Amino acid sequence: MRILIVEDEKSLADIIKKGLEEEGYAVDVEYNGEEGLFMAEDEPSDLIILDIMLPIVDGMTILKTIRKAGVKTPVLMLTARDTLMDKVSGLDGGADDYLTKPFLFEELLARIRALLRRDSEVKTSVIEIGDLIIDMATHQVKRGGKEIVLSAREYALLEYMAMNRNRVLSRISISEHIYDYNFDLDSNVIDVFINRIRNKIDKGFSIKLIHTLRGAGYIMKE
Repeated sequence: MRILIVEDEKSLADIIKKGLEEEGYAVDVEYNGEEGLFMAEDEPSDLIILDIMLPIVDGMTILKTIRKAGVKTPVLMLTARDTLMDKVSGLDGGADDYLTKPFLFEELLARIRALLRRDSEVKTSVIEIGDLIIDMATHQVKRGGKEIVLSAREYALLEYMAMNRNRVLSRISISEHIYDYNFDLDSNVIDVFINRIRNKIDKGFSIKLIHTLRGAGYIMKE
């Protein structure tokens, strides 16, 4: 999944970015509200982590602007202010969740997972497709009771496909959700990773879960 962080505390933003990338997320970072608003409106993200106190354009203005423009991306607000009215204002302005600094990274991850599940068929941290089991909290993957070892990028792609089971996913759609803004759309990286996952997930099983639709993309289904 692809996450946009808009946070002017560079050290905090970079720590969050590094931690999320280690979890397999694709991450874009902006350090001021003007650039953050541009990215939030014009670049696809699965979730936005948005600080309230930002230079040039503040977080509440960004939130209200993107909601008015019809952007439905889940927004997790970050703030150093812990008053009830701040939380009420953020939630009434269109935020989906609210986290007060300082916070534990594990709590941030849990809230991110919950928000990403909101518009998916998946409503728990464990995805089951046939005999394939994916634990999104631990990143443990099993099929037929056998544990499967995946790289961070392989896991990210598998999780994205599993959360969108029974939906046809184009190569562009996949790249937009699991790679950051700098990804080269003309490369064949997506096909390479799909083949790697197939070799680990489907090889040796009579029922294949990952299917190719020529000219359209890929779909995960039983």
